[in-house]
Amino acid sequence: MREIPGRRRRLLSRRSDGSSEPVGAALTFATEWQWPVLPGVAPDPRRPGRCGCPDPECTVPGAHPFDPGLLAASTDARMVRWWWTNRPAAPIVLATGGRAPCAVSLPALAAARALEALDRVGMRLGPVVASPTRWAILVKPYSMEQLGELLYAKDYVPGSLRFHGEGGYLALPPSATGAGPIRWERAPLPGSASPWVPDVEAVVDAVVEALTRTGVSAPEL
Repeated sequence: MREIPGRRRRLLSRRSDGSSEPVGAALTFATEWQWPVLPGVAPDPRRPGRCGCPDPECTVPGAHPFDPGLLAASTDARMVRWWWTNRPAAPIVLATGGRAPCAVSLPALAAARALEALDRVGMRLGPVVASPTRWAILVKPYSMEQLGELLYAKDYVPGSLRFHGEGGYLALPPSATGAGPIRWERAPLPGSASPWVPDVEAVVDAVVEALTRTGVSAPEL
């Protein structure tokens, strides 16, 4: 089934039962799509924009695992429901790689322009996760060896590209983080099996080409 581009596909962060709460989305990811998830650290309500973890210099406030740790990520419905029953506002953190997608992320402005360029040439993309500062394109799982070979073969890769692979994580909608809300820029189609995602090589090739062709700089963020 073809993914519907752009503005016409801002659909899913709710389950078929109509719930738009984090627990409903977390259960969809874990049980229907078999993506291992766990609760993230919530933002510190006393200090806007700051993380609830002990690190005062945290660079991803509210959008990372802390307790439990990343290895606890699960697809078990009872575990997921227990976590969000006890922490109903906790961000949803995806453990990338393995059975779950990986991701390629870049600064939001450069990402928006790159996606517009990719739409014009008919490049097929899967879901895209957006925060106020960065967008992440979900891709098929890849190994560090595959990623290393891909990057080595490139003459140029923007330094602001980040790769969320095996052992990494990514906050998913509908999460509230210290950097702002997490939303779908390109939502998965509702009511379907685990969403289709492209190969990492296709995404990196297309993003680098689009940024180069449109003259968009991707600042280090």
